[in-house]
Amino acid sequence: MLTINELTHSKPTWCPGCGHFAVLNAISRAVIECGLKKEETVCVSGIGCSSKLPEYLDTYGFHTIHGRSLPHAQGVKLANPALTVIDIGGDGDGFAIGCGHFIHAARRNVDITYILMNNQVYSLTKGQTSPTSDRGFITNTSPEGAEEAPINVLLMALTAGATFVGCGFSSDVTGLGSLIAAAIKHKGFSFINVISPCVTFNKLNTYDSYKKQCYKLSDISDYDPQSYEKAIKAALGYFEKKPLGLLFKTETSIFKETHISLHPIAPAMQDISTPQKHIHLMQKYLRR
Repeated sequence: MLTINELTHSKPTWCPGCGHFAVLNAISRAVIECGLKKEETVCVSGIGCSSKLPEYLDTYGFHTIHGRSLPHAQGVKLANPALTVIDIGGDGDGFAIGCGHFIHAARRNVDITYILMNNQVYSLTKGQTSPTSDRGFITNTSPEGAEEAPINVLLMALTAGATFVGCGFSSDVTGLGSLIAAAIKHKGFSFINVISPCVTFNKLNTYDSYKKQCYKLSDISDYDPQSYEKAIKAALGYFEKKPLGLLFKTETSIFKETHISLHPIAPAMQDISTPQKHIHLMQKYLRR
């Protein structure tokens, strides 16, 4: 069995106290809990502080362009369904330029896991407002405060059709690791919103302020993650009270599942050793 030291192969360069350290640890724990092999795991990311995470994991990694990690992650999974694909990004990367990709990945129900490290600010570019920043949040580029209402990412995930929706907090590494492991094991599009404070550029949304807002869904005796209505209700209250744990889970058809079952040799494993075979393969998939 792998160990965390075997999975993390370089020193992270996040600011001391950043919540992303704990997310890296939680993902490593989840990979170990799921019994994944390094050579069969792919971590994809876009641009941002959070998107540096694949550099620190000794698995296959793909650092893509800003906001475009989900199309790449879906492409990897469809090209070789045997791989476990984990997409990692931040609130700016995923819900600004990448927002449209998120909605369509969720409704397609591609079998990947998307982990959003949400610190409510653009940190890599020195602290501008992000799509999840609170209204009135003051930065150097918004001295009068953010004017737009923040995106409720949990509500968007549920209404877009995600079949697994969870919320974690970087101060709870054990709980977050278990939640990520459950998301990886789920067959379909899994989304986890991770509250991961930025200690450098966001002095409003701190560990202490989040702790006052958070509660565990497991402490609610009648909460049922199979109930879409209960999940919607929990998501609607996200800005006042942040629900930690599994909000919603359901089983339904996975994108391209039928197509893949009819073609046991994945596209990425097809023989293209000769130009003729390469042309034949391209023609075959272009016709579909």
